[in-house]
Amino acid sequence: MEDYLKTKYDLNDSSIVSVIDELPLWSAPFGLDLLDKIKYRKNITALDIGPGLGFPLLEIAMRLGGTCRVYGIDPWEKAMERIRKKIKIYGISNVQLISGVAEKIPIPDNSVDLIFSNNGLNNVGDLGLVLKECNRVSKTGAQLVFTFNTDKTMIEFYTVLESVMHEKKMQDEISLMNNHIYKKRKPVQEYLEILGENGYVINEIFHNKFEYCFVDGRTMFNHFLIKLAFIESWKELIPKERQVEIFGEVERRLNEFANNNGLLKLTIPFLLIDCQKT
Repeated sequence: MEDYLKTKYDLNDSSIVSVIDELPLWSAPFGLDLLDKIKYRKNITALDIGPGLGFPLLEIAMRLGGTCRVYGIDPWEKAMERIRKKIKIYGISNVQLISGVAEKIPIPDNSVDLIFSNNGLNNVGDLGLVLKECNRVSKTGAQLVFTFNTDKTMIEFYTVLESVMHEKKMQDEISLMNNHIYKKRKPVQEYLEILGENGYVINEIFHNKFEYCFVDGRTMFNHFLIKLAFIESWKELIPKERQVEIFGEVERRLNEFANNNGLLKLTIPFLLIDCQKT
């Protein structure tokens, strides 16, 4: 009997319920575009850099099927545990997880046909070294396709924050903010230069964006994603004794903007770069 005919799933099974809503809203817009650009083929080896909680690693692995091997490398061990649970419940057999950093990929030279990363390369410690490793493990002609949000991400928030800090004569803090943005979201041209230096030619650059809409600034600051992924790094820009003052003023201005315009939008522009090893 074919395995795919064994579909008796119990929707009251807590293990099933715990993983079927696995798509994270933050990474979904990036990942949906990435899924469309993958060159799906049988009998290939693929690598996901920074799979996080498993999207789109597991989706791509299932689309590629049993003739392919798909690696995922990430230093976030708790997230890897989560992926292992999904792999077991989904019944996936072609994924091999690697706990580690992409600056040192334990895969043989010239063995990978496809490398993909969904908003992961902007979180590595040394982008140049990672791309050098990507070149090493890839076969000639291998596809490298990845997404990243640009330095204009949440520009609406950063513009207000910079305005408040400028009025408060906090020039050092403005420099910290600019360095914070650069560290996470390098300019597109820098990505292109590093890709070229590491033996990649560009096939396509695809621009897109999405928006997070909130009724006001307070609602934005209280959103779980904002608290989980952003506020701690924002707090590091401001001396502890001034955080209540500065963020309170930023919230007031965002609330005023939302009141005058009907809502508050945070824009997330991003790029997909599709390239190949020469």
